[in-house]
Amino acid sequence: MTRLELSFLTFVPYDDPSGAADSLREAVELFQLAEELGYDIGWVRVRQLEKFLSSPFPLFGAIGQATSRIRFGTAVLPMRYADPISVAQDAATVDLLSGGRLELGVAGGIKPAATLLDTVHGASERSFDDESQDRIARLRAALADEPVAVAPEGGFPIAPPGTPLTVTPHSPGLADRVWYGPGSVQTAVRTGEQGMDLLVSTLNTDDDGRSFEEGQRDQIRAYREAFDVPGRAPRVVAGRIVLPSVTPADDELFADYIAWYAGRFDDRGRPKQGGFGVFSPTHHGSPDEVVASLSADVALREATGLDVVLPANATAAMSRRILENVATSVAPALGWTPAR
Repeated sequence: MTRLELSFLTFVPYDDPSGAADSLREAVELFQLAEELGYDIGWVRVRQLEKFLSSPFPLFGAIGQATSRIRFGTAVLPMRYADPISVAQDAATVDLLSGGRLELGVAGGIKPAATLLDTVHGASERSFDDESQDRIARLRAALADEPVAVAPEGGFPIAPPGTPLTVTPHSPGLADRVWYGPGSVQTAVRTGEQGMDLLVSTLNTDDDGRSFEEGQRDQIRAYREAFDVPGRAPRVVAGRIVLPSVTPADDELFADYIAWYAGRFDDRGRPKQGGFGVFSPTHHGSPDEVVASLSADVALREATGLDVVLPANATAAMSRRILENVATSVAPALGWTPAR
């Protein structure tokens, strides 16, 4: 059996704005625990103007100093309203300081956020998707040490006019650790054609009657067929809500989320109160039940990694318990062994 990689994703919620410092410290401690448990990667969600993490690279700097092995990444960084050069500089700096442990997940972002943030960064005349893809391409070029500008005549004293200018610092290998988060077969194919790794999340934007897992299975297969990068094997991480209950106290800890999900989605993952897409089911129950439901997941069978997506507003205690239960009671039965 091929070894499955195990990761987790946290939103780093700031439910109490005055407690943001505590939330950031708890995030560092969560990564330390995950490293002790043998997790391969820890991901953070990036959200602007919400009560969640919006600036991942300073946090990664702290995590990199507090850990020695675990990799960390963005799942995902919304590039439609981010500056590619600034992101490349910050990402390379963090990657070098951590010994090459950064995994950089990107996507377009949320259209309403782009409209709002355009008042700050300047609007684009191109479509949302075209502008997003252009910024991702510029980011990847900068990470690959390709020229991003040419020294002009006068006013740039450190290089002669016409000199190609690249982003510094440069971190070798980081350009091959860029992931994309698709929501459809079309965007999965584009990801494969562009040679990025694939992050499938807990939402499919396609809704044509297939189950959530069937839709993602088809995305992954289409992605693999389109991927053709000599010397590199495609990596695919599948995000899932996983809440294994080992003790009765676990049921109490997870009860609020289970009730929230039941009130918002039907048993096929469609929103009850309107909305779009298909949402991931929650894998909840005894460890044996969770192993059985994950083993039956036809998309997860196609992936190289399982990403345990923590509920958006999970407390520190809930997050730690989920990581412990998955690592000790679920993941080993799926083909995972702790990283050391």
